[in-house]
Amino acid sequence: MKQTLRTAAVIVTIVSAGIVSLAGTAPQPPKGFTSLFNGKDLAGWRGRQPNYNPAEEAKLPKAELAAKQAAWNTARDLHWKVDPAKGEIVSDGQSPHLATAKDYGDFEFHVDWLMVSHNGDSGVYLRGYPQVQVWDPDNPREAKNGALKGSGALWNDNQENPGKWPLVKADKPVGEWNSFRIRMVGSRVWVWLNGKATVDGQVLDNFFDRTQPLVARGPVELQTHGSEIRFKNIYVREIPANEAKAAVNPAPR
Repeated sequence: MKQTLRTAAVIVTIVSAGIVSLAGTAPQPPKGFTSLFNGKDLAGWRGRQPNYNPAEEAKLPKAELAAKQAAWNTARDLHWKVDPAKGEIVSDGQSPHLATAKDYGDFEFHVDWLMVSHNGDSGVYLRGYPQVQVWDPDNPREAKNGALKGSGALWNDNQENPGKWPLVKADKPVGEWNSFRIRMVGSRVWVWLNGKATVDGQVLDNFFDRTQPLVARGPVELQTHGSEIRFKNIYVREIPANEAKAAVNPAPR
């Protein structure tokens, strides 16, 4: 009977969470995805200077880039850590950003995030460009910037760009886990926050130079600003060319 109850508990866990992982181990990614976090350390991640134009980084001589990267990684180790008991990446809210060591072109990305306390700020940079916004909708200091509309949009876009503001407010209360699903194809972005679409195929404007296209490949970055943010269940899937083409040029109905 006890064995039956234990088995039932495991089944409930699988059904309710969708993903089962033991603390300190890499959770199993959904089919077709690769896990970007092994639950133990920051292997596969590098520090990266905040708001550094990826087009400019690509121009750096190898020796200069290596020196910068060494400094960024030193800063990373001061402000980013792993909580192995919970299998979570933890930021203290200070620089630098935490970037994937690998660059991505067209991709789908999944991450769960937790804002530990009120008035936090975070985001996901796409190919090194800001950003899918994360903030506390109840932060009075950010009310003038539109925080009341919620997280999950491309806040750094031009004012006239529909992607600047989320289609719906889908944030869970501060202190509860939220889930992002982000798809990027070319310069277009789709975002789902807690299963609700917040951006539907809008263009990510080039924050660094509005006249220039985005780089074809770049890192995915986790950004935090001023407060502790936690991350887990981090997965990526590279989108093949035929799927990318269909996403931006859907077949007529």
